[in-house]
Amino acid sequence: MLPNLTPDVALAERLFATLRERSFDGTGITREAFGPGERMAHALLAEAGEALGLERRVDPVGNLYLTLPGADRAAKRVILGSHLDSVKSGGNYDGAAGVLAGLAAVAGMKRAGFTPARDVTVMAIRAEEAGAWFPTSYPGSRGALGSMRPEELQVRRQDSGRTLAEHMREEGFDPGFVERGERAIGPDGVAAFLEVHIEQGPVLDAEEIPVGIVTGIPGSRRLRAGRVTGEWNHSGATPRKYRRDAGIALAELAVALDEAWCRLEARGHQMVCTFCVLATAPEAGFTKIAGEAQFQLDVRSVNLHSCDALFEVLYDRVAEIEARRGVTFDLGPEAGSRASLMDAGVQAGLARAAETLGVKTLSMASGGGHDAAAFAQAGVPAGMLFVRNQNGSHNPQEAMRMEDFAEACAVAQRFAADFA
Repeated sequence: MLPNLTPDVALAERLFATLRERSFDGTGITREAFGPGERMAHALLAEAGEALGLERRVDPVGNLYLTLPGADRAAKRVILGSHLDSVKSGGNYDGAAGVLAGLAAVAGMKRAGFTPARDVTVMAIRAEEAGAWFPTSYPGSRGALGSMRPEELQVRRQDSGRTLAEHMREEGFDPGFVERGERAIGPDGVAAFLEVHIEQGPVLDAEEIPVGIVTGIPGSRRLRAGRVTGEWNHSGATPRKYRRDAGIALAELAVALDEAWCRLEARGHQMVCTFCVLATAPEAGFTKIAGEAQFQLDVRSVNLHSCDALFEVLYDRVAEIEARRGVTFDLGPEAGSRASLMDAGVQAGLARAAETLGVKTLSMASGGGHDAAAFAQAGVPAGMLFVRNQNGSHNPQEAMRMEDFAEACAVAQRFAADFA
C-alpha cells in the first residue's frame, strides 16, 4: 500500500523562478547547450539535489543524475528526466519542466519517508536543443547511451564556430568517452525512462485536457542548407520571359510542398512540413531580381514513409521548376532521425497512474523530437507525459499553468512509485 504521496510542486516553482531570473536575455530565455546558461542550470539542480540528500553523479558527457536509493539497489532504476538547455530567446518550461517534475516527484517521496522498490533517478540531460546550437541530435542522451557517432563531435556550434568536442572540453567533460564507444547507462541498468515535457502545441489546450500520454516521437528528414541559384538582374529592365528568379522559384516550391502536404494529410498521413528558412540571399534588395535564395526544410512524421512521400514530391517539383524557370536547386546535405514508438508497458503504467489519481489524459503522438527517442532507440523502455501549455514553444511567450504541471508531476510520481 503506497502512502499518500504528493510531489513537491512548490520546490519546482521556486526553481522555475530562479532559472528564469538567471537565464533571461532581455527578450526570452537562453540557456546555451554546452555553454554558460546550461552550466548554470545544472549547477542549480545539483545544489537542489544535494539539499534533498540525493546521490549525485555526473557522467563524462555532462549529464547529471540525482538518485533516491531504492530498497533493491541492484534492480534496474527508473529515470525521470529531460533537458535544461534552451533555444535562443525561448521559453522557461521547454525541457526544464521534465527535470523539475522528476525532482518534485522524488522530493515528495523523500518528504513522505517513502523508499521506492528500486532507485529512482532524476536525470538532467545535456544539449537536447542541439539543433539550435549544433547540427546534430540528442548528443547528451546519445552520448550517455553510447549511440553517438564520434564524427558528430566535430560539428560546429552555430554561434561560436567551435566544435562540439571543444565545447565539451571547455565545460570539463570528456569527448573521448564518445570516441571510445563507451556508455554511462543502457537497457541493462534502466527499467524505464520517463520524460515529462510541455506539449509545445495546441491540442491539449484546445481539448481542455491537462496531460497527454505520448504514443510516439516523429522521425524527420531535414535540409539545413538548401539553395536556389538563378540570375541577378534589373527588376525594371528584365521582362518576365528572360528572368531566372530564384526567389519566385523557391516560393513556388514552398507552395507546391504545402499543397502536397494537404493532399497527403487527406489520405491519412500524419505529418508536418515546415520551411524554417525561406529567404533571398543577403545581396538582394530593391530593384534587383534575386539571383540566389536559401531555405531550410523540416519534414516530420511518426511514419517515415510519410516523409518519403513528401520528398518524392520535392524531387519531382524541383526538376520541373528548374526546367521551366532556368534555375538550379542545390538541396545540400540531408539530415534526419528515426521515429520512435513509446513503450506499450510504460504507456499502460502511466494510464493506470492517471486513472488512480483521477487525472484526465489524452493519448497522442508527439510533434517534436525529444530525448525519450534516444532512449527508445537504445532499447530502454521509454515513455513521455505531455503537460498542457499555451502559446506554443521556442518563444518567449511560452506558458504553462502550474496546476497542469502538478497533475503531470503526480502521475510521474505515482508511476515511479508503483513500478515493480
